[in-house]
Amino acid sequence: MFVIRLVFIVCISTPVWAQQSVPEIPFETVPNFLKYSPDMNLGEILGVAVNSQGNIVVLNHPGSANLGPIWSNSTTQLLEFDKAGRFLREIGKGVYGIAYSHQVRFDQYDNLWVVDKGANSVMQFDPQGYVLMNIGRREEGYHGDVELASQAEARAFGGYFGGPTDVAWDSDNNIYVSDGYVNSRMTKFDPDGNFLMDWGSFGTDIGQFDLPHALQIDRNDNIYVADRDNRRIQVFDTDGNYQRMIVLDVPYPPDYQPPFSAKNPDRAIRETQPWAMCITNTTPQYLFVADNEPGRIYKISTDGTILGWLGKSGRRDGQFNWVHGLDCSQEDVLYVADMNNWRVQKLLLK
Repeated sequence: MFVIRLVFIVCISTPVWAQQSVPEIPFETVPNFLKYSPDMNLGEILGVAVNSQGNIVVLNHPGSANLGPIWSNSTTQLLEFDKAGRFLREIGKGVYGIAYSHQVRFDQYDNLWVVDKGANSVMQFDPQGYVLMNIGRREEGYHGDVELASQAEARAFGGYFGGPTDVAWDSDNNIYVSDGYVNSRMTKFDPDGNFLMDWGSFGTDIGQFDLPHALQIDRNDNIYVADRDNRRIQVFDTDGNYQRMIVLDVPYPPDYQPPFSAKNPDRAIRETQPWAMCITNTTPQYLFVADNEPGRIYKISTDGTILGWLGKSGRRDGQFNWVHGLDCSQEDVLYVADMNNWRVQKLLLK
């Protein structure tokens, strides 16, 4: 059991510090639950989404000889499995807006949405796998290798994206896209894909962003933005007004060894980076949020209270190496896009 300090800002004011005891959540893994042939070995897994029928879509970056970087070819596969983990089909093969996809989500109508940071597109597929809508625009092929602006140089405008990362919807079916790798803003579109507004800019102040990396919306239309490199989750209303902040502040384990860094990381940094988020369909709703280091997943109430945590960095079952996507649409079940372990893990929470 760990003792944490949670920064929870109700409004733009002086933070209020509180002590709380956060338990470890027991869980078990379902090993090798995805069933596919050995010639379909997975690469980096950036996203996972489950529809109302229990079918699972995996956002795979295989990196094979025929699927290279965006300037050579597409490096994205959308693989669908049934609820028992059996492979069904590949979705979106050859679609123009798929290049280096970043996230997948299902809406309430079982339409699949794919956010592609390489093609600067957000695509909606119907349950049959046909494209219904594209928001944004990919650069034409004759431009050659696209040289991206830095976040400080970016000049975001309208419905054109610069490295989008995630998508979510409010109760009126308006569409929100976190536009984060080049642009540093949130964007809002109506249900038909017409641009309505944006908010945010590059920086560290309240309402600014440094790589908004994940996005979720609860039933009360609170918008949770994982402001990754600022090490915080900012919460807004549907007009972009700042509401509060959530910080992941569970202490590092004393023996923690990061997968890619030198020994003995700087534990003076209090907050860890929120990389991935999902929100449950339960009443009340809960957020599950993953950081990259020390590789934990946190269960958080919508008011920002951290209720528990699970997992750690590593390469074995039940350990994580940069969680990039989460699905918690089924109660007490987590699907984890375990990016650098090249797999999806299915976790059963106790």
